Amino acid sequence: MIHEKAITLKQLRALSAIIAKGNLTAAAAMLNVTTPAVSTQLKLLEANFGEKMMLRGPDGKVQLTAIGAAVLAASKQIENSLTNCFQEINALNSGKVGHVVLGVVSTAKYFASTIIVQAQAALPDIDVSMFVGNRATIIDALKTKKIDLAIMGRPPRNPAVTAHMLGENPHVLVARPDHPMAGECDVKTDALLAETFLSRESGSGTRILMERFLDDLSDGADYKTVDLESNETIKQAVMAGLGIAILSRHTVTAELATGRLAQIDFPGLPITRHWFLVHRQDRQLPVVAQSFADFLRGLGGAYFPK
Repeated sequence: MIHEKAITLKQLRALSAIIAKGNLTAAAAMLNVTTPAVSTQLKLLEANFGEKMMLRGPDGKVQLTAIGAAVLAASKQIENSLTNCFQEINALNSGKVGHVVLGVVSTAKYFASTIIVQAQAALPDIDVSMFVGNRATIIDALKTKKIDLAIMGRPPRNPAVTAHMLGENPHVLVARPDHPMAGECDVKTDALLAETFLSRESGSGTRILMERFLDDLSDGADYKTVDLESNETIKQAVMAGLGIAILSRHTVTAELATGRLAQIDFPGLPITRHWFLVHRQDRQLPVVAQSFADFLRGLGGAYFPK
């Protein structure tokens, strides 16, 4: 039997901290309490649900049970709801009518700031904050209601979303200006596949697109990739000559214009995808979020880098 009214934030935060840090001692330090206090809260949580939240695996690492995973997911939603509440209150105390959290995939951050600035001028009564992450992070933020709206590429299937197309998102192959393939009209497939491709981390939409392109091109043959943590790191690595990369043109507009990067022409490139503004289908947008969404759609893509 589940004792709903006995479940507290302290218990849920103890579970979250243990999973985040991997053990009771580190979780206690994170929460600024004693180790026995964390242990007690976990025991109370398990007693209130009548189920084990976690088990210790053969390697000694803590692993969530199916029940624990469900409780942790609910805990994240509660924490995000509280954060949204605090932001809303701060906005109201500052004389605003409300607060909107806009999630932005990493590639879109190059033009998202322009949107925020224009929104601040056009909608002075609405406080807008931006949350940036890769595709997987933004999808998780939609699931846990950390964000109201998101700008991203291909809309996710889970959670189900309402999506409005904002404009095109062309992806190009770039290299350092003195690369032998830069300006070449007839790049051979074998020569291209012999290059080192610099890639975003797992969970990135840009990485998924690159892998699909290269998998089709290689027909199952191996190709070399090096994972890097961000678009900026990839651009610097390409300029240094570490390899070549497929990136959204919106992330390399300045570098191509100033000659710090060069575009490689190849059949099938650029790969044109689209930007979408999405929000959860099962959640009615707050009035202020709807006002921001209407404003953004009304801009007609004027914020995209030229």
